[in-house]
Amino acid sequence: MDESPEPLQQGRGPVLVRRQHPAPRGLREMLKARLWHSCSCSVLCARALVQDLLPATRWLRQYRPREYLAGDIMSGLVIGIILVPQAIAYSLLAGLQPIYSLYTSFFANLIYFLMGTSRHVSVGIFSLLCLMVGQVVDRELQLAGFDPSQDGLQPGANSSSLNSSAAMLDCGRDCYAIRIATALTLMTGLYQVLMGVLRLGFVSAYLSQPLLDGFAMGASVTILTSQLKHLLGVRIPRHQGPGMVVLTWLNLLRGAGQANVCDVVTSTVCLVVLLAAKELSDRYRHRLRVPLPTELLVIVVATLVSHFGQLHKRFGSSVAGDIPTGFMPPQVPEPRLMQRVALDAVALALVGAAFSISLAEMFARSHGYSVRANQELLAVGCCNVLPAFLHCFATSAALAKSLVKTATGCRTQLSSVVSATVVLLVLLALAPLFHDLQRSVLACVIVVSLRGALRKVWDLPRLWRMSPADALVWAGTAATCMLVSTEAGLLAGVILSLLSLAGRTQRPHTALLARIGDSAFYEDATEFEGLVPEPGVRVFRFGGPLYYANKDFFLRSLYSLTGLDAGCVAARRKEGGSERGVGEGGPAQGEDLGPVSTRAALVPAAAGFHTVVIDCAPLLFLDAAGVSTLQDLRRDYGALGISLLLACCSPPVRDILSRGGFLGEGPGDTAEEEQLFLSVHDAVQTARARHRELEATDAHL
Repeated sequence: MDESPEPLQQGRGPVLVRRQHPAPRGLREMLKARLWHSCSCSVLCARALVQDLLPATRWLRQYRPREYLAGDIMSGLVIGIILVPQAIAYSLLAGLQPIYSLYTSFFANLIYFLMGTSRHVSVGIFSLLCLMVGQVVDRELQLAGFDPSQDGLQPGANSSSLNSSAAMLDCGRDCYAIRIATALTLMTGLYQVLMGVLRLGFVSAYLSQPLLDGFAMGASVTILTSQLKHLLGVRIPRHQGPGMVVLTWLNLLRGAGQANVCDVVTSTVCLVVLLAAKELSDRYRHRLRVPLPTELLVIVVATLVSHFGQLHKRFGSSVAGDIPTGFMPPQVPEPRLMQRVALDAVALALVGAAFSISLAEMFARSHGYSVRANQELLAVGCCNVLPAFLHCFATSAALAKSLVKTATGCRTQLSSVVSATVVLLVLLALAPLFHDLQRSVLACVIVVSLRGALRKVWDLPRLWRMSPADALVWAGTAATCMLVSTEAGLLAGVILSLLSLAGRTQRPHTALLARIGDSAFYEDATEFEGLVPEPGVRVFRFGGPLYYANKDFFLRSLYSLTGLDAGCVAARRKEGGSERGVGEGGPAQGEDLGPVSTRAALVPAAAGFHTVVIDCAPLLFLDAAGVSTLQDLRRDYGALGISLLLACCSPPVRDILSRGGFLGEGPGDTAEEEQLFLSVHDAVQTARARHRELEATDAHL
């Protein structure tokens, strides 16, 4: 910046400030510098790379046991206790055996401990992803010839009848189901890792919060519908594709008379206890240092009652069945199945990435640290890629467990190791104890966990009052999830969000500004009272970018508010041969664009203004069509003897105007100083001064 040698003091004259144009840097030099920076290798660079990929190697050296250890152990134990019943319950959603949910919870916690950048996020099984995995598993099982209404938890599920295509398989239903899930998980993780490598963490920002809330609401209704048959103990077909929710409800109404009385009573008691405990925990959460492990207590009591009451033998109540202990040998997912589920994995990758990054950023803001979105993609992706070889399915960050983790004193991801240890204890010794656990109890745990997502429906009226466009995105996403499918709901939400964004930029707010008293500030004349309009000057504000999609709206709004269609008037004058003071091509670039003659000033006098000032402060960017629109507008106004001035242009907008030919060629050209102003007030005062000079010249002549 060039400025006066003396410091600016109050009461002194104005200081000349000229913009300093950066030296242009060629594309070749920029690529060469980036390539050299990326390919240069040293011990320090290698160490920094390892620490970036494994953030735990950095923060573990700064770990303070006296301050952090107690909170990490407490939160890890609580999350581990919550994980066990949820893992067993969510296996119903995924259509898999409970042992695979326990595997997933164990490995996801360990991997995110090493690679995650968030200190408070809990990564593991997530109900929405479990639903999406379960839908793909059910579809592929049905195509393979397995009974779609046969649940993996049911004893004898592997002996279900097969058709000719399924007879060629070398394993039963449960084996084939986990093969589908691992293939889907590996593809999901590969997509997420690829997004992280390509620095695509910003993509998740395009999944807006109304979209995610609507998706959670619609998916929650789908989950609730899928669990009703377990709550009632009825056998109904499992539907796929559009209308699944509606068809399931119709089948439930038809089969309500066949409900299992034992399951209905158990579900009622468990729902009452769980909901009451949740309400009490929410009401007195400030007094409770540790959340009540209600799910675990309900599952333990229900398992004891079912075992000693022999509910399965006496009443035919469905139970979890055998849950093995230990770990299975690794297995490579089948490439054939990976090809079949490659498209389904895209939706899982986007949903998992969006929820994980948004939760990580939310907790980072509330606790005063930063996270790296691209590293979060790598971490969540590796939580899917590596466990896919170990009989696990898709995972992501989960809000409910992350909130519990924060409330119980979590300080670092060391708490994830403690949670994994609790799950490991169940895997090695305690899993068979849940053999007689009723599936209706597991369904109750799932339904109660949806309470927060289902409550979001009460936010819709407030969202509508605040932003109808966001409310439509919310409602459209939720309705498509419920009536069509979760994947279609996600796609519909993305399309509606993009249309909403395009609509807001295509028809932004426009206004004529007037002066606030004797100050140098201007505001919307229709929004505020007592403003003073500047005589002979129209100040126009366009509240958005100027590009190809809204250039016509820009001109219509300007002509409507100023009361003069400069394009039509200039065209008529040109056809009538009345343009004597201005050439056909308009004024040359760099020339004074003020009124050129007394005859040309007749039109401004009739219109009531001689200058139009465009407030470019809200103008985020222009494209080629936007620059061309301004050039044509300046030509038309110039033909009518009206000046066009721009105020408050940001440096990027100035650069676009200069490169587009709207300004002079050189950086110090007088055209820029005569057309661009730092404030609206400067532009207005300059316009009035020029008009007074022109009037004085005409009077002298």
